[in-house]
Amino acid sequence: MDNILEFFEHTKNFIFFWKTAGMLKIFRIFWFFFVFEMVRYVLFDLFVICIYKVKSVFLRKKYQTARQMLLKQNPLVSVIAPGKNEGKHISALVNSLAEQTYKNLEIIIIDDGSDDDTPQICRALLRERKITKYLRNDIRGGKASAANFGFQQAKGSFIVHVDADCSFDRDAIENILIPFFLDSRIGVVSGNVKVRNPTESVCSALQAIEYLKTVTVGRLVSSTLKTLRIVSGAFGAFRADVINRVGGWDIGPGLDGDISVKVRKVNFAVYMEPKAVCYTSAPEDFKSLIKQRLRWSRSFVRFRLRKHKDVFFPTANFRFSTFFSFMENFVYNFLLDFKWIVYFIDIMIHFPTTAKYIFPLNYFLYTMSNVVQFIVIIWISERKKDELKLAPYLLLMPLYVGIYMRAVRTYAYIQELLFKTSYKDPWNPRKVSKKAEELGI
Repeated sequence: MDNILEFFEHTKNFIFFWKTAGMLKIFRIFWFFFVFEMVRYVLFDLFVICIYKVKSVFLRKKYQTARQMLLKQNPLVSVIAPGKNEGKHISALVNSLAEQTYKNLEIIIIDDGSDDDTPQICRALLRERKITKYLRNDIRGGKASAANFGFQQAKGSFIVHVDADCSFDRDAIENILIPFFLDSRIGVVSGNVKVRNPTESVCSALQAIEYLKTVTVGRLVSSTLKTLRIVSGAFGAFRADVINRVGGWDIGPGLDGDISVKVRKVNFAVYMEPKAVCYTSAPEDFKSLIKQRLRWSRSFVRFRLRKHKDVFFPTANFRFSTFFSFMENFVYNFLLDFKWIVYFIDIMIHFPTTAKYIFPLNYFLYTMSNVVQFIVIIWISERKKDELKLAPYLLLMPLYVGIYMRAVRTYAYIQELLFKTSYKDPWNPRKVSKKAEELGI
């Protein structure tokens, strides 16, 4: 009983404090949320999604015409799946591809020096004619090397790059190809990648919401504005001639974002098709997730701030849309990541005695912004009932995104800025990373 009375007393004090604080003080304390977070990720995204929904009505006939052109021309499409030790996933991937509505596919599995049962599984699939080619690097060369090996052997007019642990909606390949027939300037199309295993753990559930926010909504917003800068390596489609023109995949990590920027630099558009749905397995524990996100965040510094820094300057490669895309990415994902440290210090210096009121309201504001973002997700989702099951986890998103992921990103940025840690990442063979470091790529 005493605990309940104490809770109500704290709640009363909390409400009274903010009721008497006034709007100016509230804005002074939460300026970061109102100026940056709410404007960019709530209001702006909602505005652009509304534009997308209106445009999609007017483009419906054009989409139907593009689909008819695709089916009439029926071009050969090469699906390449590079990877190492993916034996447990290969059969499921191949079965998912066999169920596609678009049938003119050649399926190429590239084994990058696996030491599991991948060779036996792939040779059996080859004998059963479930895959077109099985290629193997006896000595591991890294994912970029494997992808380029597959591309060299591919005969299709379009290349669909997938991860071995993915599965797809039955019309995913068809839908990812349609945009190429909408606009000849489109060089690469991103699929809509979602988490396949959200019910396995709290970790995977939070990632499922994150993917919906950053891929389903975030990349759709960027695509609508023609500023999309990354096509997921898990599911992306390319014109074969465009891959030739940019010289294929460069050494990663971050090779998916890297090749997307290379495509933009040769004046082809990067597009996102939300109806091309792919499911991937997310890490189910936070330790594995840290390893993945450290790698992703290091690649931001390595590729965005080093290799492709020329997009910030008026060189031959300059395009305003690419500049704007990079600048937005730089400000929100890099500068403001460190700005949070400044913001926290500001609160502790200027409002130390009222921090007990500030942090709960801050948490509430971010929870509400996540709720609004989730409503937008449900609005555009093709699986509303499934996505709604994730709603209870919205209460944990401020902790996950605002503290956990921010801390991981900040640590990765510092590592890469000071020590170029990405070149030591075992994700690539050491000899490959050493050569990349020598070449400055």
